[in-house]
Amino acid sequence: MSEYDLFWTKKELINKIMIKDFLIISCTGKNDKIGLKINNNFYVHDFQSKNQNNEIIVSTILNFIDKYKVKIDKNFSILVNNGPGSFSTIRVALSVAKGIKISNDSKIFGFKNSDLYEFNLENIEILIDKNLIEKNLIKPIYLS
Repeated sequence: MSEYDLFWTKKELINKIMIKDFLIISCTGKNDKIGLKINNNFYVHDFQSKNQNNEIIVSTILNFIDKYKVKIDKNFSILVNNGPGSFSTIRVALSVAKGIKISNDSKIFGFKNSDLYEFNLENIEILIDKNLIEKNLIKPIYLS
């Protein structure tokens, strides 16, 4: 065991403690998915339609949260894909995440599409462990 294994940086320690249960929203207009880690279980929902409208995205995310009876509070985190991608789709995903954050005092983080190689729990946890998420820094990247 190296010395590094014994001592985490402050940023690493904060992220490891803060992100236990989370909702991840990866809606950029292509291969849209949402995931939910709750009580050590991970659930994924794929969007089937390529021609989505904003109402479908919002209702799907909210129904997904309701389906698993998630308790959203200050210990819950939301990870949102900042793109690059569709302007409309990213803005809707950010709006839903921000609404959940405001109404339930949860934490919100952003990540880049290129940092999440595959949408599964293992890669999402690598994203978190490598500090490739930004707290409260939502900087969307839109495709022209």
